[in-house]
Parts: sequence; C-alpha cells; structure tokens
Amino acid sequence: MSMVFVFLYIILGYWATGKTIYANSILIGNVGDIFVKRCVIGAILGWILIPVALIKTFSER
Repeated sequence: MSMVFVFLYIILGYWATGKTIYANSILIGNVGDIFVKRCVIGAILGWILIPVALIKTFSER
C-alpha cells in the first residue's frame, strides 16, 4: 500500500514541477533526461511544489 502512495507522490510531483518550475519554459534535451530530471525534482521538492501547483491551478479559474 505504501508503494501506491510513493508512486502517486512522484506522479503529482512530476505534474507540480511542470506547473511551477517549468511553467512557460521550452525544455531542450533528450526526452528521457527531461523526464528523469522532472521526476527527481518532483520527488525531492514535491512537498512544497504540489501545494503551490494546486493553489496556482485553482487561482487561475
């Protein structure tokens, strides 16, 4: 059950990284490298990026 939460956390961190750090940016490089970098940043900084991305998403409406 805890692996499900880890997997969900990494997915949400990946999404939040795209909404916050890489918003309005053009990413140049290998697709695999960009994916891994966003996953790692999302896993490490997800605790702050996920709430910020949710606030940013809901405040746009």
